[in-house]
Amino acid sequence: MDVIFLNGGSSSGKSTIARAVQALLPEPWLAFGVDTFVAALPETGGGIEFGPDGEIVVGPEFRRLEEFWMAGLAAMAAAGAHLIVDEVLLSGGAGQDRWRSALAGLDVLWVGVRCDPVVAAAREAARGDRIGGMAADQARRVHAGMAYDLVVDTTATDPDACARHVVAALKSAS
Repeated sequence: MDVIFLNGGSSSGKSTIARAVQALLPEPWLAFGVDTFVAALPETGGGIEFGPDGEIVVGPEFRRLEEFWMAGLAAMAAAGAHLIVDEVLLSGGAGQDRWRSALAGLDVLWVGVRCDPVVAAAREAARGDRIGGMAADQARRVHAGMAYDLVVDTTATDPDACARHVVAALKSAS
């Protein structure tokens, strides 16, 4: 397997699961999150807008830059790096299709990271570094039209247990 792809809404636990998966695997896996990509965008002209209610709107410039991001990660995986991608596919299945194209020829384990919207919203509020409303808005939307190899639910399952499920699925797929 070349890539573990974690898709879930904000505050669903993807980054924590990614770190736990890294700790469980004997060889190094690099984790890259969509937050890293968004932080790399210029403050203006990056094609992304955050509404006061947590809504995220992306435009053509964002999509163009996102293509570069995806191609870069795919090139790393094609060169032999094992990757964990931590993503929030706002467009659900359409986003998965873009990633499938970018990752063509690579073995990918597609993992849905679900969390009850109320629980995700409470985590979001506790973090204090997110726009309120983002987690609840994304909790279900990011999974629309998606096809997964594995789904974990962090509502009542801790990240370490979810990571163990991911590693077990990875081993059975290899």
